[in-house]
Parts: sequence; C-alpha cells; structure tokens
Amino acid sequence: MVRTVAGGLLGGFALYVINFLFWRTPLSAIAYHRAGEGASANLQAALAQALTQTGTGVYVVPDPASAQGTILYGKGPIATIFYNNSGFPVTDSSALIGGLILALAAGTVIAFALRFTAADFGSRARTAILFSLAAVLWLDIGQAVANHAPWGYILYLAFSDFLALAAAGLIAARLMESHIAAPVDNGTLH
Repeated sequence: MVRTVAGGLLGGFALYVINFLFWRTPLSAIAYHRAGEGASANLQAALAQALTQTGTGVYVVPDPASAQGTILYGKGPIATIFYNNSGFPVTDSSALIGGLILALAAGTVIAFALRFTAADFGSRARTAILFSLAAVLWLDIGQAVANHAPWGYILYLAFSDFLALAAAGLIAARLMESHIAAPVDNGTLH
C-alpha cells in the first residue's frame, strides 16, 4: 500500500512537471496561434461588449441554435470561446498550486488502478501506456474529430497528455515493484 501511494504521488509529480514544461514555458507557443496587438485589443473589446451580460462560460460563435445561426455557422468563420469576464495573472499561483494537487490526486488514482488491475511491472507498464493512449485518443483527438478543433493544437495537447499520463503510470508501476526475489525451485533433493 505504501509503495502504491508513494508511486502515485511521485507519478503525479511527474505528471505535473511534464504538464508545466509543455504549457507554462515558451514551448507552449507551438500550440497557439497569435493575434497581433491591435487584433487582440479589438477582440478583447468585442468579447467584453458582447459577452459581459452572460458572463464566464464556453460559447459557440455563431450560435447554431437558430436557423440564422445555423446558416452563419455553415458559412464560417466560427469559434469556440472559453471566456472569463475577469482577468487573472498569466502565471497564476493558485492555478499552479491547484494543478499540483490535481496531478498528485490523478497520479494516486492511476497507481491504485494499476495495483488493482495488474500484478507485475510489465503488465502495469502495458496497462499504463495503453490507457494513456486511449485517454488522449478519446479526450483530445476526439475534439478535433467531433468539434473540428485545430489539429496543431490538438496534436500538441495529445502528445503532452500522453507523455504525462504514461510517465505517471510507469513511475507508479516501477515503485510498486517488490524487490523480494521469489523462491527458486531447483527440484527436490533426496
């Protein structure tokens, strides 16, 4: 049990570090397109003017819930907007702390799942890698397939998620290994 918890916490820390490297360093520029300063200011002003009354949320623009919206949606351009009507620091310490806590919890869940489903390192490692792959296929790549999300961003997200989840699982699987050698049966001597 102690090895499982330790493996989960260390795996969760690895999950956090890999996520940090991909998304909180200049490396994240690979995933994003940039609007110029003028375009950013214009878009921010338009968002503040159009979405202030409804507030923080996720918006599909144009909204295809009406006949006119469906026509506009079909013509494009379209956007899915993750909107927050209040600002926060670019490097938000509360998000970093919350992210660490979440990563440690996720790593611990991964470790317990591996402990209950597989008996040895090889089985746990295969399980960790396959479930990591399944998770990114469904949760990340599925966004590009079902919602026409931009492939560049999605592939970067999927790659970072796969590495982080697989690392968490492999670390947990390795730390759960017992170093007690199994007795060797050399036959019965008479």
